[in-house]
Amino acid sequence: MILSIESSCDDSSIAITKIENNELIFHKKISQEKEHANYGGVVPELASRLHAIDLPKILEDAKPYFNELQAIAVTNQPGLSVTLLEGIAMAKALAVSKDIPLIPVHHLKGHIYSLFIGKEAILPLLVLLISGGHTQVIRVESLEKMEILATSIDDSVGESFDKTAKMMGLGYPGGPIIEKLAREGDENRFDFPIPLRNSKEIAFSLSGLKNAVRLAIEGLGGADEMS
Repeated sequence: MILSIESSCDDSSIAITKIENNELIFHKKISQEKEHANYGGVVPELASRLHAIDLPKILEDAKPYFNELQAIAVTNQPGLSVTLLEGIAMAKALAVSKDIPLIPVHHLKGHIYSLFIGKEAILPLLVLLISGGHTQVIRVESLEKMEILATSIDDSVGESFDKTAKMMGLGYPGGPIIEKLAREGDENRFDFPIPLRNSKEIAFSLSGLKNAVRLAIEGLGGADEMS
């Protein structure tokens, strides 16, 4: 069994998986959304302190499986440095105390690996990876060989949603709220620019679009008119 620890942002999560068949036998997550909502986004120092409290709580619930652990996996990048350190410190301590291997995991690769849980990988393939902090197109040749073909030159989609929601006074996290409002709204009401429309560069850019939203809000006299 492998015990995996995730603390790259504002979720404290631990899972235990059987090596032989990828069966998930334990998983628990504690979210910090409510704690960060008042700030309109994740506060790294607060997130780190909460991980220090929440990870040990989850680990206590996982103790019945400790004798069967064969390795410890932990997110080591990318993410908020102060929150990553909380998970890494716990993982190192567990690996040393049980004298078992420590496996560092790039969590964006983890997103891609999750596509193949319980099924055979169909390769090669292109992956559009959109997460809270990243927006990328990745060519996957194998589970070991991946190439980033395009990425955002400024903001990610997730970051843009959160910042837009904050400008509109909608709360955090912004993505689900904006998605709900978009389904109810008029898609032709605003004429926003298409990022990199005349560029030959293969990339994403969302800062200009975000600025256009800001100007639209100001032009209408405030966030109430936008919603």
